[in-house]
Amino acid sequence: MITLEQVTKIYEQTVAVDHLSLEVQSGELLVLLGTSGCGKTTTLKMINRLIEPTSGHIYIDEQENTSKDVVTLRRSIGYVFQGIGLFTHLSVGENIGIAPKLADWSDEKRRSRVNELLELVHLPPEEFRERNPADLSGGQQQRVGVARALAIQPNIMLMDEPFGALDPLTRDSLQQEYLDIRKRFDITTIFVTHDMTEALLLGDRIAVMDAGKVLQIDTPGELLRNPANEYIEKLMSTPKKQADQLEKLANE
Repeated sequence: MITLEQVTKIYEQTVAVDHLSLEVQSGELLVLLGTSGCGKTTTLKMINRLIEPTSGHIYIDEQENTSKDVVTLRRSIGYVFQGIGLFTHLSVGENIGIAPKLADWSDEKRRSRVNELLELVHLPPEEFRERNPADLSGGQQQRVGVARALAIQPNIMLMDEPFGALDPLTRDSLQQEYLDIRKRFDITTIFVTHDMTEALLLGDRIAVMDAGKVLQIDTPGELLRNPANEYIEKLMSTPKKQADQLEKLANE
């Protein structure tokens, strides 16, 4: 579905992504996990050409992404990020309907799609469609962001730490809602996070990154059982310690 071959991005003298190769299967949720500055977001942005690689190749459905018109490419891929980026001069419904409008959908089809998506993310259309994004809670805004990314029915979703700024309960709720959505519609997803627990709970596979390189790609269970090196072992030890501490507290 998505293939990166020896992709490199260099900013002046800084190597942000270093000969990265990976493959994401159709319908899979692959997590890019690592600390700030490891190349996760740069990798994500190169897939939909918000950033162009210095070298290497990126393929979507066996077609190189540079062979497509960049606007057409971006409209075909959902993108959700932590900052949300909703337009406060537009209503919730207008925000969600931006991509369908650019794609020349009819008013009736666009309105129907907005209502459908608001229902999907548990925001009743009659209550939220005409509201201003600034009047919504953080969790509600993030739901609108997800709905907007789904507006033109993409089969690929790129998510850059989308839930990191939310409180734990809202974060957990949205994580589970997105897992349900992507399984229901078979959406191939690349999910960026620096949170080990989030990665382990969400990912079908996890690609651990450091200094622009992928150190190991594996299932959550395999990463926990067989980390490839000391760095990954230390990363995986954090959620293990937390789980042990919680179990100890529960048994006191």
